Amino acid sequence: MRHRKIQSPRYPRVQLMMRLCLSSMIFSTACVAAERDMTTPSAGVIHAKMAYCQDCHGPSGQGYAGFAPIPRIGGQTTRYLANQLKAFAESRRDANASIAMSSIHGPSEPMRAALAEHFSKLEPEPIADGPKGLVAAGKRIYAEGVLASNVPACSACHGPEARGKAEIPRLSGQLYPYTVQELESWSTKRGTDPANADMAAVMIPVAHAMSHDQIAAVAAYLSYLK
Repeated sequence: MRHRKIQSPRYPRVQLMMRLCLSSMIFSTACVAAERDMTTPSAGVIHAKMAYCQDCHGPSGQGYAGFAPIPRIGGQTTRYLANQLKAFAESRRDANASIAMSSIHGPSEPMRAALAEHFSKLEPEPIADGPKGLVAAGKRIYAEGVLASNVPACSACHGPEARGKAEIPRLSGQLYPYTVQELESWSTKRGTDPANADMAAVMIPVAHAMSHDQIAAVAAYLSYLK
């Protein structure tokens, strides 16, 4: 996927977002060691951690569809959010990222539970950023799968409304470029640690079986789904 070069001052929002994210990284790195020693984080510490999550993911967890897509976490299932935060903390997800995600997303277990509970209760409007011309095909693939390519129906696990359940993530309203990016690089980012197998490993053969066009269609459909 080609990226457009960001030039100043045409993209002030992107520049502001990147500054906010960098500030949050510095804050989180300074606090992570203290949090790991806390059995029950104070309300103030929890509030501060939520605030820096919102710097990048948005005030309602709606995500950011700019130069570097940041996923929607608002309305995500509690267990999935907690599991992903744990995976970041243990360097089991995006281990090769240029930024040390484990230090950014490395809070204690009680903090992970508090953050997951908070963001799971939010219900932002979908950004709806996928190509509209792909929505109909994406809806069909999501509901029925693609028998010829051995792609199962997404709805079988994620539900007919793509809201997920327990450790199975919600997909409805997720940003189009983020879904495309994750599915196309799934085997290098998710479920790659045999000693700590999780639900992410289930998706590896599914992601491999999907073509770029199929991934793009499903991602477009999900981006409009409430």
